[in-house]
Amino acid sequence: MNRALRLRSLITCLAFTFPHAAAAQALNPPPDPRFKADILVIAPHPDDESTIAGYLAKAVLDEHRHVAVVFTTRGDAGQNLVGYEQARSLAEIREMETRQALASIGITNVWFIRAPDTWAQDVSDVLRSLETSNHGSALGEGVRFIRLTRPEVVIAMLPATVVGENHEDHQASGVIATEAFDLAGDPTKFPEQVAAPEDHLWYGNLMEGLHTWQPKKLYYYTDASHFEFMNGKGPEYSMTAVSPSQHVSYARLAAKELSFHLTQYGDAPAQALATGNLHDFDQPLPFVLAKSLVGGGSVTGDIMDGIRPGAIQFAPVRGYRPENTGPLSIELGEGWAFYKRFYPAHNLDVMSTLLAPELGVGSGSHFPVMLVLHNETDKAVTFRLHTQLPPGWSVDSTSQQHSHPWPVSEFATPAHSDYPVRIRLVAPRLSQSQWQMISWTADADGQQVGPATLHVYVGGQ
Repeated sequence: MNRALRLRSLITCLAFTFPHAAAAQALNPPPDPRFKADILVIAPHPDDESTIAGYLAKAVLDEHRHVAVVFTTRGDAGQNLVGYEQARSLAEIREMETRQALASIGITNVWFIRAPDTWAQDVSDVLRSLETSNHGSALGEGVRFIRLTRPEVVIAMLPATVVGENHEDHQASGVIATEAFDLAGDPTKFPEQVAAPEDHLWYGNLMEGLHTWQPKKLYYYTDASHFEFMNGKGPEYSMTAVSPSQHVSYARLAAKELSFHLTQYGDAPAQALATGNLHDFDQPLPFVLAKSLVGGGSVTGDIMDGIRPGAIQFAPVRGYRPENTGPLSIELGEGWAFYKRFYPAHNLDVMSTLLAPELGVGSGSHFPVMLVLHNETDKAVTFRLHTQLPPGWSVDSTSQQHSHPWPVSEFATPAHSDYPVRIRLVAPRLSQSQWQMISWTADADGQQVGPATLHVYVGGQ
């Protein structure tokens, strides 16, 4: 008899000898304290935690918070500055680098959902990443890790397209984190996770015996190229401040954390540490308070303000509610259309005050924009679509173009149907970067619909 079977036999004998102990064993035991976190970070790629490493160092080393990190991908589509390993082999290296990086600031509970790492040659779209990651499976993992770690606070990347931050995996991880925040306290969602196993002392069990958990606050961060839209929407932390326990700045701790990500950054962080040139690390670090389910503290107060120990009741969100846009309408499609519905469905009221739809493109670049024409009437309608472009712009192509050439195109749309239109644009070549605005309107059934507008930041040459 092997050791495991002998132990099992001993436990069985004890159960017969001490029936009250057996009854206690039949109860669903309390959560494993080794998982418990004050803060759970849900990040997309190995190295994306580095954006907030200065704050995490402050929380762990100086405030003695328990922090855990979950990555939705393994970074298998990234570059490799130190070797030839790629794909799954690169992912193994990046997992190792990330565990070492986070350990340098005292974080050892690190997990990977291992969704595919996507890389878009054109403009990224959050829906593409959600599709390739198997949205439901990734969400189930996100819910599981919240139930395992029972965090007071969840921190994730901003689910929005922002100039300088257009990566679809970044946004998808923010979507998954938000959905998991709203579902982990509901026992009817992924119920197999919270059902008790038939006999947790034996082998081959299904059901996981977890406990539902409602986190108390949700924060977003971003690595966008501009941050003014975050002013007053959440706390901001100084990275030049000196850690009382480590006697160096949080910027230096962040640079040290990033220095372990050799495949992505080579020796650049180490050189910054050696020379003291920490400009890339010493900028203030802002957050957006997405939602709080506890009273106390201000929007711009500390991330842990208002937090009290213990569980709170499940707080359901309002969910999707159809819009009243009229029988004929036009809107930006794909990710922008999704976010327009996602934010109110998840009680993310702050998101509607942050950004108008925006996009960053390179000078002279070609890129697509998706529009959706909505016909909710009882008859077919022809939309005559008008594109208004600033000087220097041009249209490369328009999907399903009919009798009229650009800038007016006609699209026959059946009754109670949506018509997706793909317009490929060519940005002007500019000597200096600047913001510009593109808009679309349409004539349909004698009515004027629109506009749909997109703010574009064109990078200078």
